[in-house]
Amino acid sequence: MGRIFDWLDSRFGLRSSHPGFLERALPEKLGYLHCLGGVAFTIYLSLLFTGLLLSVYYVPSEAEAYRSILRIDREVRLGWLVRSIHKWGADLLILFIVLHTLRVVSSRAYRPPRELNWLAGSLTLVVAFASGFTGYLLPWDQKAYWATVVGTSMAGTVPLVGRHLVYLLRGGPEVDGGTLIRFYSIHVLWLPLLMALLLWAHFHMVKRQGISGGL
Repeated sequence: MGRIFDWLDSRFGLRSSHPGFLERALPEKLGYLHCLGGVAFTIYLSLLFTGLLLSVYYVPSEAEAYRSILRIDREVRLGWLVRSIHKWGADLLILFIVLHTLRVVSSRAYRPPRELNWLAGSLTLVVAFASGFTGYLLPWDQKAYWATVVGTSMAGTVPLVGRHLVYLLRGGPEVDGGTLIRFYSIHVLWLPLLMALLLWAHFHMVKRQGISGGL
């Protein structure tokens, strides 16, 4: 146990005191490519803000979900703009996380002692994809419905547990109002919380270990 704790401490800095917010080691060659992660974080904050605004008017029910989307687009002042920022921000978040990941791979910043940081960043990308998938159903139109049917059906191809995974995702054998509530809960509660924890761990380790050089 002592060796495991020492290994975690060397990566996560459990024993050492936390430096000031702006105090961190910087590589000699620091370029715009090192800012990709910061851009992704800024987009994440915009998604949180616009998502909070949308939740005021969105109704996650089988009968009212689509109508509430129309109301946001047509009746709420600047609702169409907030929804567009949220929609395109989700795509941009994934794009910039992927670009950030490519930068990390090309500079080999995933090597020890940064492997835990690499894991946290990789899980962040997975959560971003899951957020996009769960959010896609929320407009509750034909396009969103059938995309979710196809997407959840793919889980059924997993050997042995496929049927159980489909039931877990849909909340039942079919995509219905229960699926909508489940996806809404995952999209606005569970995934943002998980993303926040991963980002905290990611930034914490960056402060402890410094920004990697390269590119």
